[in-house]
Amino acid sequence: MGDVAKILNFAHRGASAVCPENTMAAFRHSLTLGATGIETDVQMTRDGELVLIHDEELSRTTNGSGYVKDKTLEELQALDAGAWFGDGSFKGEQIPRLEDLLELLLDRDTVLNIELKNGVFLYPGMEEKVIAAVRAYGMSSRVVISSFNHYSLAYFKQLAPDLATGILYMEGLYRPWEYAATVGAKALHAYHLAVLPEFVRDAAQCGVVYHPFTVNDPQRMEFLIDAGVAGIITDVPDVLSGVLARKGL
Repeated sequence: MGDVAKILNFAHRGASAVCPENTMAAFRHSLTLGATGIETDVQMTRDGELVLIHDEELSRTTNGSGYVKDKTLEELQALDAGAWFGDGSFKGEQIPRLEDLLELLLDRDTVLNIELKNGVFLYPGMEEKVIAAVRAYGMSSRVVISSFNHYSLAYFKQLAPDLATGILYMEGLYRPWEYAATVGAKALHAYHLAVLPEFVRDAAQCGVVYHPFTVNDPQRMEFLIDAGVAGIITDVPDVLSGVLARKGL
């Protein structure tokens, strides 16, 4: 995944600038906009199902309220995850399961970045369930598992040494590529303003790549591409696709 000639274009929560985030509509549309990767967030229901939604609480992106962890899958899928967005044309979109997205990507070469949203609620057993789902769909070579919960990433790597992981962080980590090695991660999912060219170079010498987030400005995209990042996480994969095309990438 570190080939500069094939910089990954990760659609952040799908095509979230033009579709309701983390819905199948957003994921499908991102693939028409040049995305070569998709980033999504996984939480766990009361009955142990893996669902794709960013917030622990439901009210921002659905017509429901309360916490994901307190609802069953059936209760969550009765909610509308699309009506809040835009002109209402996405009304009826459901909160997807992780398996729904894995199914969409089954016969493609798209890379999937699954963020474990287990920093607020720990969701015991989440790591095992994600591993099982990824392996069931034959996606082991096309996933990057990320989290702000680095204890979870270390545990994940113990369970599945063959699956790629990336540490999420905002800023202020000293020599983060060395820190990443302590949890077995080979990718740095850094807030994009925490990325400097010399960091990218030094990380690469240690076999660690950068996938900065969330980058929507074309000039910033160009800066990061020139710095040597392996991928960029963006709300606007069409814009990044255009930048890459202009640079012959």
